[in-house]
Amino acid sequence: MSRIGKAIISIPAGVKLVINGQSIQVEGPLGKLAADVHELIKIKQEGATLSFERPDDLKFSRAIHGTTRALVANMVEGVTKGFQKKLEIVGVGYRVEQKGKDLNLVLGFSHPVIFKAPEGVILTAIDPLKIAIKGIDKQKVGQAAAEIRKYRRPEPYKGKGIKYEGEIVRRKQGKKTGK
Repeated sequence: MSRIGKAIISIPAGVKLVINGQSIQVEGPLGKLAADVHELIKIKQEGATLSFERPDDLKFSRAIHGTTRALVANMVEGVTKGFQKKLEIVGVGYRVEQKGKDLNLVLGFSHPVIFKAPEGVILTAIDPLKIAIKGIDKQKVGQAAAEIRKYRRPEPYKGKGIKYEGEIVRRKQGKKTGK
């Protein structure tokens, strides 16, 4: 049995779960999420716990078993606590400003970059060098963070660019002079 797939999800108070065939809806204090579960996986709800079963031990069945359980666990966590990613901007002249729901990024290009907030994601410029991305859908929060980071990835010589909070950028040694 998959270690992740066989783990039971406990449903906290205040979270409403609706299972309709192979679709599942999770509603909590922060919002509502829905997903479709693969037809091989059977969902069992007993009281305030949720478990998943698979029909056989084929490689695909094992993989989809753990994936399904992880996705539903992330949905439950998202509607109760939410998800957050933080980005740091490193570099002379690089900065970020809040423009309504969107972000205005100045990253050394000849023009400012306007990043529009995706549906269900809240973008916040904490200060000119930090960005917070919040939402209830883990995939959307991570995707928004990756798209912002893609504008100016950290480079290995000076470390300039946009990086995740706590990310360590491996530095390279610069050119050596002759003689």
